[in-house]
Amino acid sequence: MQPVSRGWSPRGRRRAAGPVALLLVLVAALSGLAGCRDERAAPVQIRIATGSPTAVYHAFGQSLAAILNRELPGVRASVVVTAASAQNVRLVGSGQAELGFTQADVLPATPPEHPSVLAVARVYDDLLHLVTVGGGPIRTLADLRGRRVSVGAVGSGTEVTATRLLTVARLEDGQVAQEHLGLDDSVAALRAGRIDAFFFSGGLPVRGVDQLVAATPVRIVDLGEWTEPLRRRYGEVYVTRDVPRSVYGLEPVSTVANPNYLIVRADLPASLVRDVTRLLMDRRTELAAAHPAAGRMSPRSAIVTTPLPLHPGAADWYRATKP
Repeated sequence: MQPVSRGWSPRGRRRAAGPVALLLVLVAALSGLAGCRDERAAPVQIRIATGSPTAVYHAFGQSLAAILNRELPGVRASVVVTAASAQNVRLVGSGQAELGFTQADVLPATPPEHPSVLAVARVYDDLLHLVTVGGGPIRTLADLRGRRVSVGAVGSGTEVTATRLLTVARLEDGQVAQEHLGLDDSVAALRAGRIDAFFFSGGLPVRGVDQLVAATPVRIVDLGEWTEPLRRRYGEVYVTRDVPRSVYGLEPVSTVANPNYLIVRADLPASLVRDVTRLLMDRRTELAAAHPAAGRMSPRSAIVTTPLPLHPGAADWYRATKP
């Protein structure tokens, strides 16, 4: 597997440099052509850090990987299952993944002068779900006091947003018995009665939540009133979004949301990132078939990635298309 280099070309073409170069090529062919072919054919790996197998990042990432493998000769894209946002930022920043998804509130408010991670696009908004049993006593955020609640897996964006929410609601410091479970484990724990509620942040619809709703009576708690307190304490990244009845077949609620981004290693070649950006935008219909949240992207909204700068390759593509 060859490392990504600044000489990336989607077709791997080489131009002849004259008779001397041609003679050298012929000599190489006679002495070891097979080995040279193997070296040139080694694919460029694109590891996409996603999240839980039943969450949006994973479905989106799988579809994007299939598109990159099909459309970019010389690329081998694959999906990495993770705890989601915070872990994804670490993996991409440390070179253990090339692409990843993250919520905006996981990122530092002021990026470093030479960031190791840059943005490809704002893709859609993550909505914070507070899920509990239907007909149970938890109807508001305050009702979590004294309850067992999963605030998301360690290293997830859910953990960041849920912890901040509990802080502004003065439910931290032992007021809530916090568990740190991913989406699948949270669903299993709620069904088994081991927890009273769980948080999960994701684009609509979250498949794991949808499957839970189909199997057992649940309630999604309205959190819309908490957007402003979060904005005052942690910044303007937070907005209020609706979860209509049409999504899960439950009573409509409002909740806290924040944008999420497709991020990329800062040292990836601009030409490669430009191709990724082009396919991300041009194949939106195909991506939306994997998950409806992907269909909400547009070149105009994709460039709004505050506080994270766009990668030069992504910025070049957006400038050329003038979104």
